[in-house]
Amino acid sequence: MDNVVWTGTWVAERLGVELVGDEKLGDLLGLALRRNPRRAHLLVSNVLGKHVPQSPSVVYGYGFALGRRVRELLGTEDARAAVVLGYAETATGLGHCVADGVGLAPYLHSTRRPVPGVTPAGGFEESHSHATSHLLLPQDPRLLAGDGPLVLVDDEFSTGNTVLNTIRDLHARHPRERYVIVALVDMRSAADLGRLEDFAREIGARVDLVVAASGTVKLPEGVLEKGQALVAEYESVGTGTAGSAPEFAGTGTAGSAPEFAGTGTAGSAPVAPERGTTAGQRPAPAATDAADGPAGAPGSAPSRRGHPAATRVALGWPRGVPDGGRHGFTPGHRVRLDAALPAMAARIAEALPDGARRVLVLGFEELMYAPLRLARELEQVTAAEVRYSTTTRSPVLALDDPGYAIRTRLVFPSHDHPDDGPGERYAYNVAGAGFDAVVAVVDSAADTPELHAPGGLLAGLADHVPAVLLAVVPSYVPARPSTERTSMLPEPLRGPAFSSYAPDEVGWLLRDLSDVTLEAPTEEREEAIQSGGAHYAESLPVEYQPSDQYQELFRAALATSAARIAQAVGAVTELVLAERSRSPLGPDPDTATPRPVLVSLARAGTPVGVLMRRWARYRHGIDLPHYAVSIVRGRGIDPNALRWLAAHHDPADIVFVDGWTGKGAITRELAQAIEEFEAAEGVTGFDPEIAVLADPGSCVRTYGTREDFLIPSACLNSTVSGLISRTVLRSDLVGEHDFHGAKFYRELAGSDVSVEFLDAVEAHFPDVAEEAGSQAKELLAADRTPTWEGWAAVERISEEYGIHDVNLVKPGVGETTRVLLRRVPWKILARAGAGADLDHVRLLAEQRGVPVEEVAELPYTCVGLIHPKYTRGATGADGRAVAV
Repeated sequence: MDNVVWTGTWVAERLGVELVGDEKLGDLLGLALRRNPRRAHLLVSNVLGKHVPQSPSVVYGYGFALGRRVRELLGTEDARAAVVLGYAETATGLGHCVADGVGLAPYLHSTRRPVPGVTPAGGFEESHSHATSHLLLPQDPRLLAGDGPLVLVDDEFSTGNTVLNTIRDLHARHPRERYVIVALVDMRSAADLGRLEDFAREIGARVDLVVAASGTVKLPEGVLEKGQALVAEYESVGTGTAGSAPEFAGTGTAGSAPEFAGTGTAGSAPVAPERGTTAGQRPAPAATDAADGPAGAPGSAPSRRGHPAATRVALGWPRGVPDGGRHGFTPGHRVRLDAALPAMAARIAEALPDGARRVLVLGFEELMYAPLRLARELEQVTAAEVRYSTTTRSPVLALDDPGYAIRTRLVFPSHDHPDDGPGERYAYNVAGAGFDAVVAVVDSAADTPELHAPGGLLAGLADHVPAVLLAVVPSYVPARPSTERTSMLPEPLRGPAFSSYAPDEVGWLLRDLSDVTLEAPTEEREEAIQSGGAHYAESLPVEYQPSDQYQELFRAALATSAARIAQAVGAVTELVLAERSRSPLGPDPDTATPRPVLVSLARAGTPVGVLMRRWARYRHGIDLPHYAVSIVRGRGIDPNALRWLAAHHDPADIVFVDGWTGKGAITRELAQAIEEFEAAEGVTGFDPEIAVLADPGSCVRTYGTREDFLIPSACLNSTVSGLISRTVLRSDLVGEHDFHGAKFYRELAGSDVSVEFLDAVEAHFPDVAEEAGSQAKELLAADRTPTWEGWAAVERISEEYGIHDVNLVKPGVGETTRVLLRRVPWKILARAGAGADLDHVRLLAEQRGVPVEEVAELPYTCVGLIHPKYTRGATGADGRAVAV
């Protein structure tokens, strides 16, 4: 390593600039010249991933390590209350990595891209930058309104002006007691060293500084003018070739400085003679201005504008996860991104050309974190050497000299329709670096015709790299719920005023219709529903009051199946905590305290939601928020409930819960309703996946089991569901600002077994904890892709029995029980040899005069068939319906 030239040598020799400070300063920084009226020299970081392609593990490792130091400084409680703020554009990725290291704090970065509909929560000026105005655009304005520590992250801490401008602006709006400034390098001059302490005393707050290295830049008199003259001199030469692969493209490991960065000595950076030139000789410039240089410029590379379009890679970016921190990024978003990264990296690896040895993942201006995480994951799944850097707005002189930090430059027009108008953009140290493939990663707002145009970025890359891939991350559109409508919505109903559950077990996002008469005889409702005269959700069936014999059946079933249910509850809850939330199951439990929000589909899903909440408290000591909402087949999920949830929680944290799947109609209903709601409201992030105890229909990915077995809560109606009716949606009862309705049957308290059911299942939690954990691990490793076998079976049965309506075929023990309790059943199909799981079904069928037909080949334990074309004249058990 003794013969490695420090990449600040060329500038240091010509301008007399000197780096003084920590020994490793020269490893972290090189020097270049730029066109800037305020500062001619540029400190070029070797570990930031902006101008110098670097191992993504090294880039991520530096930021993450700084975040860990911040967490140690703050302590767990203050870290939990903190917010991390990064600076556009250079430090957006670094700030994100610091937030990952802190682990508990949400992240936001400033931006120079105004977003329609998002009101700025602040702004500030960066005086030395070529683009000075920064905006703060959090989706949730409360993000910056708290009083916890604010952690500000920039690549370098030089004059302190940017940080002071930020703190001054935010402190005036929302004063807080503590700030932490984080930077890769502290390069303040002696004159600036005391400013931070003075400012802290002025505002009455504590200000800490966390850096990877410290030093300063010694600038001789007249350095700005000399630097500007050098830039003018070398830019006047014109466009040159990219040259051979630069020598700085070495390797590094996470947490250590890269070997190519040279060696530094305490007090000053090393200076070595230029290689390939004689004293005073000018090295050949290497500014490769992609197809924009003067035609016929000496040494210019031949144009390949007709190069085929870049190969597009479909990432499969997780729904609802933001592309970065422009509007806020929570620890929960990180957990979901972590889970999706292996599959996305595998798709990129599969698209790489055979034999690719060196691959660059190239991010786009402020979009630094998503490409970095993809690049870091790609390192794990491919044998190729992976490097990472991004494009930039910053104009820097390029010189092909080993003692200069910016060896080559691609110039291309902006392609994201920036608010300040079109202009040049740059990619440094890409051309001539020996890459076999470049994976360009942009957000969808930047996937424009200009990107693909002959003079655009992709064409410029294709001129110098054999293979160009394009991966597009969906641009995150902040949720914009109607504040007026949301403010008019009531708070959730809770027991004992509404339901027999304890108030902390569930909040019902429903309207109390207990004083309204809604019940109608079952046969009357069935005729109205099937004739099209009424929707099933416009009335309620008369609550079935079980006989003593049936009550005994329920208790016997509960005693038999409670342990089985407990294990399924444990497995599905562990699955949710591991996959769909910010889980306590990761390698560092202390970083995982933010929690999912359980939202059960009333009412069958509500006992399951309560049990999942109890499991999380029993097994992990956490209290999960739990709400119950209404979903109506053909009408969708209650939009006001979604508005309330979006206003009070991150939509990405919502986990929908139901008891079981039949043919999957509600699964499809929910997915369609969420899609329509998000399109209409501008709210994004809801995941329509449902978590269920049992998925015999193979309709979902998140389940405790796919076996069709008796869940005793299906045996009864309100008396096992907190004494709440099924939900009601009727225009004369449910207004524009109302939740869907339901009744609380207080008069049935003497028959209520809701808490008895919960307690009986919970009593088995200690017995099944180990098995449930093992089952969850097996499920996490398994292919749980829905096959929709249930839907296919229902379609087959519907045709085979001449029903011709899948809505009248109710598969599974739970759905069959509902048919017998609420609808007019025609017949019951039972799998041959089905045992005690069907005792209650046989009893109900006998009481209602409905035949039970055993079927040898049946994918479910049983299937309930609703009487087709029902009228009150077709009530026989002979299997014939009277035509209407």
